[in-house]
Amino acid sequence: MNLRKPGSPMSREVTVFWFIDALGWEVVQQTDFLKDLLPFRQRVGMQFGYSSSAIPTILSGQVPAVHGHLGLFRYAPEDSPFRMFRALGPFLRPSCLWNRGRARNLLSRLLGRLYGFTGYFQLYQVPFTKLAYMDYCEKRNLFVPGGMGTVENLADLLVRSGIRYHISDWRLGDHRNLAAARAAVAKGADFLFIYTAELDAILHNTPSPQDPAVQEKLEWYRAEAVELLNTCRAQGLEMRLTVFSDHGMSPLASTVDLKAAVESTGLVFGEDYGACYDSTMLRVNFLKSGSEAAIKAALKPFEENGRWLSEAEERAYGIYRADRYFGDAIFLLNPGVQIIPSDMGLKPLRGMHGYAPEDKDSYAAILSDGEVPPEVKHVSDYFTLMKRRVETMDCPKNDDEGGWTAP
Repeated sequence: MNLRKPGSPMSREVTVFWFIDALGWEVVQQTDFLKDLLPFRQRVGMQFGYSSSAIPTILSGQVPAVHGHLGLFRYAPEDSPFRMFRALGPFLRPSCLWNRGRARNLLSRLLGRLYGFTGYFQLYQVPFTKLAYMDYCEKRNLFVPGGMGTVENLADLLVRSGIRYHISDWRLGDHRNLAAARAAVAKGADFLFIYTAELDAILHNTPSPQDPAVQEKLEWYRAEAVELLNTCRAQGLEMRLTVFSDHGMSPLASTVDLKAAVESTGLVFGEDYGACYDSTMLRVNFLKSGSEAAIKAALKPFEENGRWLSEAEERAYGIYRADRYFGDAIFLLNPGVQIIPSDMGLKPLRGMHGYAPEDKDSYAAILSDGEVPPEVKHVSDYFTLMKRRVETMDCPKNDDEGGWTAP
């Protein structure tokens, strides 16, 4: 199937960029996903970290060292919005009750409203005793104008361009976001940024591209792409479609308890050190003399499962900051190894991302109906590609200042 009607004169185009979370290169290679519609495809380097670092990188073209988003939480007592937990912590007992998913989700929603967070907010399994020492990176909605502060994001670019655009609401599920995209076409949008995240959840539970649940989701995405194409044609429009992702998924290989190893040193959290236990990495702040040596000695037996990142690696991954904003040191696990328990969960998932970007299961993918510029090598390059498309679009401009978003 061709995205343009054979033999038809060129009509007005609708430019569509569709972000499918976790559609890794390995998934694309093993399934030939959308190969008939999008024959131009290439492997793309993942942004070091998780979706909390990948999404702002995609939306701005900047790396974490610039936009400031790596893990969701970071050790920063002076910037923590959760200081009240110094007093509340003793009342949130027993911990077995508050560690349940439903209780955590409810408390996350309540705190998000209390603090006025408009971005994605989830406590996961961060201990309440640690919250007063933690800052949270995604306080604002990254998808709206001004959502990344002084860093220009996609919405800022589109407002400035004056074109008629639609950006998905990240709070909605895949069905509603794709329905909203079709409605936006009918209402006159010329540029669409579609966000779908449900494949990521499936791959966390079933990381094999051949799993029936993964195959079913990919088939549904394909049907939705055809439906969007038909919607455009019904309006007398041609569709220019690019699908891209942020990372792949690595199957579970083993688990390690780095938290127990660090706590075995007898060092006191908040006095001697600070730590964020993500699923695939430990980020540490050394607060007193001797704490670095003690923690590194405690983790020596785990160096067959991971490594301390060097400054050169941090610079290459776009996460190096001289102010050590993300922590004094990062211990990254080998692909497939998960920290259990961690601040993200008490049990391992069958699939995880957040490992070294150069691992084969980490690579993202870009698929297009036209040739992909060879300089698109990293997920940060998507922004440049979108910016070039916006700047060359020949379509009516919005009469009002501030751009236009289809409801």
